[in-house]
Amino acid sequence: MSDDGRVVTANIPIDLASQLDAVADWLDRSKSWIVRQAVSAWLAEEQHRYELTLEALIDVDTGRTIAREDVLSPLQQARRHRA
Repeated sequence: MSDDGRVVTANIPIDLASQLDAVADWLDRSKSWIVRQAVSAWLAEEQHRYELTLEALIDVDTGRTIAREDVLSPLQQARRHRA
């Protein structure tokens, strides 16, 4: 592990800690490595969601929207076909 990191402590449920232990053994990786991978993936996903939200807000502000009825109509037609 490099020395340029920072220690962060988290209190996690026992069952989650047990799963972390098991996966670390199975992958032959440290728990720190797994936590870094998980946090990195989660942060990237949250950033992506944030960017999508900003794009959606721009669409709303510029009037690029779809009426609720236009979205629901094909779904309702599909339900009638299945019945």
